[in-house]
Parts: sequence; structure tokens; C-alpha cells
Amino acid sequence: MSELIEDEAVRAARLLDAQAKAVELFAQVQARGILAPGVRETEASNAVRDLAGELFGVERYWHKRIVRAGVNTLKPYRENPPDRVIGEDDIVFVDFGPIFEEFEADFGRTFVLGEDPVKHRLRDSLPVVFDAGREYFETHPDVTGAELYAHVTKLAEEAGWTFGGAHSGHLVGQFPHETIDGAKIESYIAPGSDRPMRRPDRNGQQSHWILEVHLVDRERQFGGFFEELLDLGHGKP
Repeated sequence: MSELIEDEAVRAARLLDAQAKAVELFAQVQARGILAPGVRETEASNAVRDLAGELFGVERYWHKRIVRAGVNTLKPYRENPPDRVIGEDDIVFVDFGPIFEEFEADFGRTFVLGEDPVKHRLRDSLPVVFDAGREYFETHPDVTGAELYAHVTKLAEEAGWTFGGAHSGHLVGQFPHETIDGAKIESYIAPGSDRPMRRPDRNGQQSHWILEVHLVDRERQFGGFFEELLDLGHGKP
């Protein structure tokens, strides 16, 4: 493990830089047509992995790489549905956690390949729910992970969807955060996470968070996913 960086401004800048690289990576995924009909999820995942190596020299990821299409988009992170071929009219989401120079990015976006208006509406709802969740975080200084999860699930329902995850985010930082904190509920935005989110982490440093939005339509059997930094890059630090 690399030497722990203690300067808070430097840590924040490194996390934002890692996310900016993830944004660029996903833009290139779309520009290069990696998520195309007839491509298997595993093939697309490998192509994104190779592209990250080509563009940024990324060799490590702090969590498994996820590309999910169609009915598989209903499944939360911890499940491992069968590999699926992307269809002509599919909705697809990508969730990658690349490590850029020892700092973790965690970035998820959803893509719609066809013209299905309901899929487009779900995709467009994702950033709206995310922004409303972020606003709640910013305006409630003592918010806990459990309280934010409850609010985000309520936002999902108000938008006409079901929230698809058992949690809606987690701590993020200098690698390896998951090895240290992954088994502890207080490291997640989830029921039972009752400590204030604005607190020092186990190293005495400022906690930084990823917010995840997983919206699903159970009746039509598809979902979408959106995630990025919650407390950095927008509004109050």
C-alpha cells in the first residue's frame, strides 16, 4: 500500500482527478461503440478494461467490473447473473472502479441503444434522483447513511421507479478502502448506518462518499444505474 496522503485538499483533488479520468473513459466507451448489439457483457467489460489501460495505464480495479444489459440490469452489485448478449433495443449500464495513481474512482452510467421511451425516461431519471439526493445531503449537515438511503429510495418511488439496491453508496478514498472498511455497515449509505456521514474515517481523515442510484422497472424487467462522488465536485465540500 502506498504512503497515506494526509493533506485534505490533496486528497480531494486526487479523488476528483480520478473521477475526471473515469468521465473521459466512459465518453470514449460511447464514442467507440463498445456497447453494441451482438456484443456479450463480458466482451464489453474486457473492451472497457483494455481501453482504460490504453488511455490511462489502469491495471487495477478495487471492485469487479460490471456491464449489464436487459434483464440483468435488475440485479444489484453482489449478484452475478449469466453473461448476456446485448440486444438491439437494450438498456445497458456500466459500473467500473478503476484505480488511478492509488486513488479510487467509482463511476456508473446507463446507455439506451434503441428508441424505447420508457427506457429513455428511466435513464433520464437517474441524474435527477442523484441530484436530489445530493441536495438532501448538502442541506442536512448531520445526515446519517440510513437517513440518506431512506430519502433516495423515496425519491425513486416519487419518480415512478423502484430502488434496486440494498445500499445507495459507500466510502471512497485512497486504495484500498474496501479491504479496510468493506464489511462494516457504517461504510455504506444503507439501513443501519446510523453514524453521521460527515465524520473522520478510521485514519482520522475526512470521509468522502460515492452516491449510487439504481432504478428498476420490475414490470418491464429492466433498470439503470448512476453513480459518482457525492460530497466533492459540486456545492459544499
